This record gives sequence, structure tokens and C-alpha cells, in this order.
Amino acid sequence: MLRYLHVLAVAALVSSAVYAYSIKYDSTFYAEQVAKLKARAKRERDAIAVLKAEWQRLARPDRLQVLAERHLDLQTLSVRQIVRVQDLPARQPKTDEIGRKLEALGLGQPTETPRAPLTTGTTRSVARPGAGAQTPR
Repeated sequence: MLRYLHVLAVAALVSSAVYAYSIKYDSTFYAEQVAKLKARAKRERDAIAVLKAEWQRLARPDRLQVLAERHLDLQTLSVRQIVRVQDLPARQPKTDEIGRKLEALGLGQPTETPRAPLTTGTTRSVARPGAGAQTPR
């Protein structure tokens, strides 16, 4: 009986050691993964900083001025080009060109959508545009 307890104790000791080592290796693995992710995030932040610096270099006003003079045919601003807000024409009312053309063709009336067939013994009331309440059919 004592021999079985010794074997059982040794087996429990070995299994607990295996469990402890597996937890240790798992935690080491996850710590390495976290370190890799932190390094990757740092690289991405550095890349973003480089792109921001490059954008600021490309968007410098003196550089843009040279490019505009070279590639755009711009004229200098004249005093006659500046107007006051009161001198601008009033905004035109919004019109529905398509609706007006449909009405001219006689197609501006609302249409009925096809309805599902009625089952036997049921009635349905349909309200038509321009008509009052109808009785069931």
C-alpha cells in the first residue's frame, strides 16, 4: 500500500512539474509575442512620422509656388476681379427639369403598382390619388 502512495506521489510531482514548465514556456512565448507587437507598432509609428515629414517637405509654400509658376498658366490678380457679395446675382430657384419634361409628355401622373392576387373570400380597399375613401371591392 505504501508503495502505491509513493508511485502516486512521484506521478503527481512529475505532472505538476510538466504543468509548471508548460505554463513557463507559454508565458515566455506570449511575452515574446508582445515584444514583437511593440516593435512592430514602433516601426509603424516611425514610418508615419517619416511620411508626415515628407508631406510637410512636399507641401512647403515656396516649393508649391515654383511648381505653380512652372506648370500652371496663372495670371496675377486684378482689382477688377474682386466683387462684393451684394453684386453677385441672386440664386436661381431649384427646378425639377425631369419632372417638368414628364408633365409636358403627360407622364407626370402617379401610377399604381401591381398588387398581389387576392385570395378567395377576401376584400381589399385601395386608396387612389385624388380620390376619397373607397369601399372594399
